[in-house]
Amino acid sequence: MRFLPRKNRKPPAVIIVALIDVLMVVLIFMVVSTTFTNQAAVKLALPESSQASATPAVSNDLIVTVARKPPHIYLGDETVEPSAIKAELKKAIDANPELKLSIRADTDAPFGQIIKVMDAAKAAGITSVKAFTKEPDGG
Repeated sequence: MRFLPRKNRKPPAVIIVALIDVLMVVLIFMVVSTTFTNQAAVKLALPESSQASATPAVSNDLIVTVARKPPHIYLGDETVEPSAIKAELKKAIDANPELKLSIRADTDAPFGQIIKVMDAAKAAGITSVKAFTKEPDGG
């Protein structure tokens, strides 16, 4: 005995348009919720040198940047006051006695600031100081 008639059912169909709509909403959500970080950068025009070489800074090097515009001195990515550079270099050399100093200075950077950094390095006990330069443009 059959109480209910059996119906031939079709297999379920995937509706592509609805899937595309859902994917677009997810994509828009991802784009809107993503945060973009603005990384600070210092524009430098390195001085030219005929003796320049393409040797990159070693991971053991401490890089001090002397910029043209205030704040003039950066230790790594952090701004450092000229009066505090000696203490910061001393702290770094105490943590790693084999530390070497690399100075990146803009062509138009105040020469007095560069001398302050070199003097602070000597006072902190850093014996190896080198400067970043670039090769001269064709000529």
